[in-house]
Amino acid sequence: MYNYKLTIQYDGTNYSGWQIQKNSKSVQGEITSAIKVLTKQQVSLIGSGRTDAGVHALGQIANFKTVEKLDLYKFKHSINSILPKDISVIDITDVEDSFHSRFDAKKRSYLYFITNFKSPFFEKYSYNYREAIDILEINKLAKVFIGEKDFTSFSKKNSEVKNRKCIVFDLHCRRTKNFTVFYIEANRFLHGMVRTIIGTLLFAEKNKSGEKFLEEIMNAKNREEAFESAPAKGLFLYKVKY
Repeated sequence: MYNYKLTIQYDGTNYSGWQIQKNSKSVQGEITSAIKVLTKQQVSLIGSGRTDAGVHALGQIANFKTVEKLDLYKFKHSINSILPKDISVIDITDVEDSFHSRFDAKKRSYLYFITNFKSPFFEKYSYNYREAIDILEINKLAKVFIGEKDFTSFSKKNSEVKNRKCIVFDLHCRRTKNFTVFYIEANRFLHGMVRTIIGTLLFAEKNKSGEKFLEEIMNAKNREEAFESAPAKGLFLYKVKY
């Protein structure tokens, strides 16, 4: 068997998320179908992690195995000609048979984009948040999330995951000319975790709630204690590190 690693970009606007689901269009489903057309094989496409409905990716990683060796240059060109315009395979490499895009991943990072003015060019890919954001205060509050913590309060209640502990290595915010950008890196993420953290941070900064307020939410281990999630359209899976 030959094992292939894909680096994928996608606009998640029109998809139910990464994972294949019944009666809905998914990124994984579109790519799996395209691979089947080219290889004449039903393959198992393994992603580094799930992204929710409406979430985008700049560097999603996936792998699949085939019986026959592929011409990688030809395959990359061919699959991109089949895939819809909002999904692109930007790189493909052959990897060891043991490589698993999900289980071998050591760190994953996300970017979240916020604009404070209305722009038709940024509408699909950022959260138009009209309040002024104190970057210094946000970064001060963000330190509450660094380290190994139980993120039950920041994940969707219907998640089937039993272990809610994650290690957040970095969480900070910076301002560019057009955007306020959040960066978060962790060993793993729970369902809805990043957007709930962002939404809760924005609430805490706006209301001058302080670190103790966030620590109490964390310790409650109850999703109802945290605040409304930031919109999916501003979130991008940035990088996966192995």
